[in-house]
Amino acid sequence: MSPSTTALLVIDAQESFRHRPYWDEADLPAYLERQQALIDGAAARGLPVVQVFHQEEAGPFAPASGHVRTLEPLRIAPVAVFHKRRHSALVGSGLDVWLVANGVSRLIVSGIRSEQCCETTTRHASDLGYAVDYVAEATLTFAMTDAAGRTWSAGEIKARSELVLAGRFARIATVEEALAAAPAPALRAA
Repeated sequence: MSPSTTALLVIDAQESFRHRPYWDEADLPAYLERQQALIDGAAARGLPVVQVFHQEEAGPFAPASGHVRTLEPLRIAPVAVFHKRRHSALVGSGLDVWLVANGVSRLIVSGIRSEQCCETTTRHASDLGYAVDYVAEATLTFAMTDAAGRTWSAGEIKARSELVLAGRFARIATVEEALAAAPAPALRAA
């Protein structure tokens, strides 16, 4: 792997989620600690940190809501910011063009929600030929109830994402493992 190939994606780590009825702060402290460690570690290695925000026409994901901004108290200084309207960060956002222009071939995926935008972006990136590290500990999700009435905990949902992605679409990695595999790049100007 050449030094210019890895980028960190921070997907949908935004205040919009605090305004959804399923918002739950139970796993938030652990997520914030791991996400910040990943952001800080990538920045310290000179890896490009890319931030992606989800947008919708109305509600807390609408730009006019004021909630389409970094989830507090995360600190991030992205080299590029993209806005998406689909689950995959690679659809209609311009991220795909930026990755190619900057010679990126490996992605570190993190953010909110584990099984939705993070998993979808991981699958899409893998299908496009990117090597992907999925850092589940730097993702956040919330409990969901299925059609049969069973409630799946956030931990169960994250474990399921790891199960279905591992070895097929991504390497499941800790923050430290993902960063250790990422040499510092020589990024071209955006």
